[in-house]
Amino acid sequence: MNRFLKLVNFEFNRFLKLYLVLMGMTILLQMIGVILESRHYLSQVNQSIYKDLMPKQQFLEQFGTFSFSNIAHSFWFMGPIALCIAALVIYVFFIWYRDWFGKNTFIYRLFMLPTSRLNVYMAKATVIFLCILGLVAVQLLLFPLENRIVKWMIPNEFLSVLSLNGITNIDYLTILYPSSFLEFILYYGGGMIAVFMVFTAILFERSFRIKGIIYGILYCAFSLFIFLAPLLVNTFLLKNYFYPLELFFMEIVTGLIVLAGAIWTGHYLLKNKVRV
Repeated sequence: MNRFLKLVNFEFNRFLKLYLVLMGMTILLQMIGVILESRHYLSQVNQSIYKDLMPKQQFLEQFGTFSFSNIAHSFWFMGPIALCIAALVIYVFFIWYRDWFGKNTFIYRLFMLPTSRLNVYMAKATVIFLCILGLVAVQLLLFPLENRIVKWMIPNEFLSVLSLNGITNIDYLTILYPSSFLEFILYYGGGMIAVFMVFTAILFERSFRIKGIIYGILYCAFSLFIFLAPLLVNTFLLKNYFYPLELFFMEIVTGLIVLAGAIWTGHYLLKNKVRV
């Protein structure tokens, strides 16, 4: 366990600089977005009510009140989130390939460490998961501060105040912040299963080179089929026979099967097939 934790710490430190940049960029751009979106709404208020002499009630009927939803659907808010997601998706591949194609082919030294190669595999996956949770946590801490800035800038008569729970219930944010533990398992568990599948597909490519690309694609397709099998059977063969909760638990089972298969296959390839 001590060696595994050292590997996790080592892998995290290799990503730390870029990770801090992603966090800093998210904080900076969203703060700018909060201020700009609030000022834009205030300029509409000033133009319509105080210059064009539109009645306040008519303005509210036409433009509505300002809420955090206005900010959450702006480029300044969605852009950093999308960029962080894209960066983590790219890093899922980069975390392996930099060890092979780096300056000194670091994978040689990594696999010669006095620990199981599976620990290397699991440590890389753990770092991805921790980085996801870290970015989600930072965003959660930003919500109250951003909400306070909105309250400070927008007069109460033009403001619809959203609680933290109301903010996290804004359409796409419900994926980042599930409202129940079951949804958390569904979204984040499914995401980590996808990470393990990609890791194993990369090891297929590293083991068999050109043929490995085909093996990796077939492996991902087969794993996805296994994972979606209950939904496919229920939809096309049984015509919606099962209840949603029953389907959920069947998906949990097939997800665990796919996860176990990915880890076992990855371990086998690392131990017997991967060439460094």
